[in-house]
Amino acid sequence: MDTEDLGLFGPGSVTWKVHEEPILIVAGLRSLYLQALHPRAMAGVAQNSNYRTDAWGRLVRTATYVGTTIYGTTAEAEAAGRRLRTRHARMRATDPFTGEEFRVDDPELLRWVHVTEVESFVSTARRSGLALTDDEVDGYYTEQRRSAALVGLDPDDVPGTAAEVADYYRDVRPQLRMTREAAETAVFLTAPPIPWKLSLPARVGLNLGPPRWAYFGIAATALGMLPPWALRLYGGLGLPTTALSADLSARALRLALAAVPRRYREGPLQQAAKERAARLTAA
Repeated sequence: MDTEDLGLFGPGSVTWKVHEEPILIVAGLRSLYLQALHPRAMAGVAQNSNYRTDAWGRLVRTATYVGTTIYGTTAEAEAAGRRLRTRHARMRATDPFTGEEFRVDDPELLRWVHVTEVESFVSTARRSGLALTDDEVDGYYTEQRRSAALVGLDPDDVPGTAAEVADYYRDVRPQLRMTREAAETAVFLTAPPIPWKLSLPARVGLNLGPPRWAYFGIAATALGMLPPWALRLYGGLGLPTTALSADLSARALRLALAAVPRRYREGPLQQAAKERAARLTAA
């Protein structure tokens, strides 16, 4: 196993430039709000995971997977993809409207999750102030086809430019709707249980310490950054002022996160990747 290669992307890639941004915590939440609007995708999650009882554990596992595909070696990224494909291959769910059983690794569902995730990452980074040209945005989507291949998708069937992503969203929108599971998930995402170590003692049974209010702000920003058509499905108006307010909040949060020392902002996978790149450059 090559433990010294640069992985699927590496320095100079648009992917590393985008994922350098701590603001992507907002992007990850935005993608979950979007994904919940697909009835089959939501059913697959609800019927095969314990996200309500282990929300933070699931978040850590998801973040570790994404971090491995972005910053791990090629062998590490491919191994993570194999493990994910193996888990998905065993999972089935029932369509909430037709009663039909379907595979969780249906390419249509995998494509929806992939597109909402990468579109959320790059659009949130850009709207929060990261300077990206249109060519770089297209480059990011093209690079992320490599990540799509890891989950079992044919890269040629995955949108590789901003225009193709817009076309994809237009085509899939008739399948999206607000279901009971989507509504319950949105409420859960907006006010999940905060780990007790982060919580302050609460009065009258409410936990409204600083971590809770900080999370509320992040959730509100993520919701506000949804496309107008998604906001309308959630019962909002999707007014331009909603997007403007979310953009301003995201920019302020990005500036605040930039003030945090790099050693606290970067995870071990990212740090290891940069050290590996430095060794390969010096060799």
